Formats: sequence, structure tokens, C-alpha cells
Amino acid sequence: MLHTADVPLYPMPRDTERCPFAPPSELAEIRQEAGLRRVRIWDGSEPWLVTRHADIRAAMASPLVSADTDNPAYPHTSAAIKARRARAKTFFTEDGPAHDEPRRALARDFTAKRMQGMRDVVQTVTNRCIDEMLAGPKPVDLVEALALPVPSVMICELLGVPYSEHDRFQELTKVFTAATSTPGDTVAAAEEMLEMIGAVIDAKVDSPTDDTLSRLVVEQLNPGRMTREEVARMGLLLLTAGHETSANMIALGTAALLTNPEQAALIRDAEDPAVAAAAVEELLRYLTIVHSGARRVATGDFEIAGTQIRAGDGLILDFGSANRDTDAFTGEGHAEPHLLDITRPARHHLAFSFGVHQCLGQQLARVELQVVYSTLLKRIPTLALAEPLAELEYKTDMSIYGMHRLPVTW
Repeated sequence: MLHTADVPLYPMPRDTERCPFAPPSELAEIRQEAGLRRVRIWDGSEPWLVTRHADIRAAMASPLVSADTDNPAYPHTSAAIKARRARAKTFFTEDGPAHDEPRRALARDFTAKRMQGMRDVVQTVTNRCIDEMLAGPKPVDLVEALALPVPSVMICELLGVPYSEHDRFQELTKVFTAATSTPGDTVAAAEEMLEMIGAVIDAKVDSPTDDTLSRLVVEQLNPGRMTREEVARMGLLLLTAGHETSANMIALGTAALLTNPEQAALIRDAEDPAVAAAAVEELLRYLTIVHSGARRVATGDFEIAGTQIRAGDGLILDFGSANRDTDAFTGEGHAEPHLLDITRPARHHLAFSFGVHQCLGQQLARVELQVVYSTLLKRIPTLALAEPLAELEYKTDMSIYGMHRLPVTW
């Protein structure tokens, strides 16, 4: 292991004034020179940082790479997130049957077919939000007017959680994802959210409806396959992930399109829905809002690209770097990966992770983003930023990257 003085601190700061959509420039240097190197994180430990697309896919597919946050060598993102996961651990940070069985219990609720069946609802919610924007004063904060409401309504409807609680859920999610939150803050937020979801579960025991939490009550809780706490933890994971990631992608993706007007025009002028679908994949690649890396720990000795990894070594898999990898995303007739090119074949991006732990809600996110970007650009063809891009406030202090606000006009 290198001496700490020679090891860079991770995550590296973004240069939002230069380009708020680009990952830190140091990642490109590591990717080009070595692909892997030791980095230092908040607790002084020095996990391996993996930056190349092919290397990350290999690591994520290895049976010797674990997502188990109970492993003492697991490189947690922060003290606060470590505390929250200790209180509300979910299948997302488990391996083997502890991961696979709960995931199977949810899988049919998030199939591509079912999510496509929700497209009309997403369209209705999107149109309603845009109607309210057009009827009100300008400029408008797109985060509050569109980016947050659309995914919040959809995940509440899918889970069967009252939308009336969305403001409080969003406040608690901010505590979960803020780098400035203390362990006490996050545990208290988790306790409150579990209590709120638990109350919803209790109501569904007597009166189940057509939603995911009701199905878990009927098929998992009542037969004793899961406890009330386990169902509540699953609801917490889905509720927070279901609106936070899509909301940030809606806002950041809109900002990226408005600063690349020729790309926005391709979506706005297209009649074929495949254009918006391809644009979403490219925006997911280009922006990669999970910017603190996927965390893993080695359970045995193996190699990545000639580098020896030992059992007990922590791993950070930087999807943002991998999604800018020239070897993976430069093809004939397409721009370099640091540029936005919605005609690029980008479906192999890692924005939703890779392998058995890839995002369960990715098909819902795709539908939401396809509908929102296309509808917004077509209904408001003169949409523009109301403030300079460099002067806006970005979520560099959060584990999920995005924008605190996005003022737009037309």
C-alpha cells in the first residue's frame, strides 16, 4: 500500500465552473494512466479506486467482490451513511440469498412491461406540472415545478404511499444523502421514515390495495416470510431511491440539453419515440449522478487489469469515470465521450450499475425521463436557462449529484 501522503482524497472535487456535467479531471488521469489506484476516504482507509469501464464490469461480476456493508473492511461513503445502513440495512447491501430472495419478491413490480404500462400516468402527471408552469409567473424553478413532483407521484403511486406525505419524505431523503449530515441525523431520519412507512403497512394489513406495499403485506408479511421491519426497510429503500435519483436526472439532464441546443432540437423535432429513448441512455451516461462510487469489498484474492487485489481490500467503482471511458464509448461517427451525443449507442453505460445489484427501478426511471424530456421540449420549445450555468448551485455535497434549483424561462 502507498503511504497516505501519496494517496489522493476521494471523492475529488468537481470543477463546476469549468463544466458542471463533468466528473473530476483527476479521474480521467487515473483512468488513462493506470485504471486503478489507492485513494483515501473519510475514515483514513485506502481502498482501490477502479475507473475503467471493462474493469468495473469485471469487478461487479466477480464472486469475490461483496456488497455486504457489515464486512469490517467495507469502504462506507461516510460515517452518516454507515450509521444509517446499520440501522436500516436492506437487500441492496447484501450478497447471495439475502439479496436475491427479497429482490425476486419485488422484481415483478418493476418489469419493463409494467413500467411501460405506467407511461400514460407519467404523461398525465408531466402535462399537469407543465400546465401549472405555463400558467404561473416566470422564471420557474424546474426542480420544484417538475423534477421533484413527477418521480415523487409515481413512486408513491407504485408503492401505495399517500402523496400527501411527499414533502416530509423528501426532507428526510435530503438528510440521508447530504455529506454534512451526522450519524445521529441519519439514524433519526431513518427511524422517522420507518415509522411513517410502518403506519402505511399497518393500514394495508386490514385493507390491501393494488400496490407494491400491499402485495408485500399479503405475500410476505402475512405468511411470515418477512417481518414488518423488513417490509418497512424495503419501502424506505424504494421510496427514497425512487424519487431522488430521477428528480436529479430530470433537472441536470434538462440543464445539459439547454446548453447543447442542437441535441435538444433532435429530441424536440423527433416524431419517433426511439429518439428520446436513445437520448435518455446518453444523458444517463454523460451525467452519471451517482458520483461517490459504488462501494465493495474483496472477499478473496484476484486481479483486475494486472493489479493484485487482496481479501479485505476495499473497492470504489467510479461509474462516472467508466462512462467517460474512450475505449467503451468512442465509435465511428460519434463524438468523444466528454461530449453529449444523443445519437451515440450508450445502452451499455453503468449509470444503473451492473450485474446482480443493478438498479431495480431502472425501467421506471427510463419511462419518466423519456416522457419528461420529450414533453418539456416539445411543449415549451423556447425553454431557456434563466441564470448562467456557472452561477447555479450544484449538489456537490450530496451522494447523488444534481442541482439544488434550476431557474428556467421561455
